[in-house]
Amino acid sequence: MEAIASGPTVPDSTTFSDARRVLEKYCLWQNAPISVRKLLSAGEKGIVAETPKSDDPAFRRVHSFVLGNCRSAAAAACRHLRTSGLNTLLLTTTLEGEARYVGEMFGALANSIGSIGEPIPKPAAIVAAGETTVTVTGRGLGGRNQELVLGAAMKLNKIEGIVVASFSTDGIDGPTEAAGAIADTKTYSRAAELGLEPQRFLDQNDSYHFFTKLEDLIITGPTGTNVNDISVIIVL
Repeated sequence: MEAIASGPTVPDSTTFSDARRVLEKYCLWQNAPISVRKLLSAGEKGIVAETPKSDDPAFRRVHSFVLGNCRSAAAAACRHLRTSGLNTLLLTTTLEGEARYVGEMFGALANSIGSIGEPIPKPAAIVAAGETTVTVTGRGLGGRNQELVLGAAMKLNKIEGIVVASFSTDGIDGPTEAAGAIADTKTYSRAAELGLEPQRFLDQNDSYHFFTKLEDLIITGPTGTNVNDISVIIVL
């Protein structure tokens, strides 16, 4: 609970020493701003108070209820897709991994459904929920959902009726105004017509500008809620 939206009404079990150990583990302590090091050092010495712990009186009358999570969102997506006559599969609600490689897996999964009808027959919809990661090495702009979809687009075969989409439920993917992106089997050829090289955009972590040029961003605006990301594969 303490990790959900920073858990403002839940005890924080971590300490200043924990924060320092994380910085030291990744060799960031010496390069951290002096203000950060001073604060953490002061906290370790007891000069600055720790965040409230489980024995703090403030929590005696606090009761927490989870009203929604990524499983409920993914299940709702599956129910909606079934109303359109699609065979649905909730693949996972704990999706994680490097976004581009998860995207490649989604592309391969879509190709398998399109060509041999496995793991579910057409018309099909696969839903996954969770949160992937982007290891930033380039100087572009994007987010994990946009990078996931770009990775998928580069793997899709030229089979009609395949679409892959991924978006953040809070409507904000990375440092962009987009919630995510959508791609199909024509994305690669459309990019070529515009002189866009998908691999170059992927290498620069620049999925945002790639999908901007194709007008394939998903833009919802902030939704006011956040239950991780939803990814969808549809094969008709």
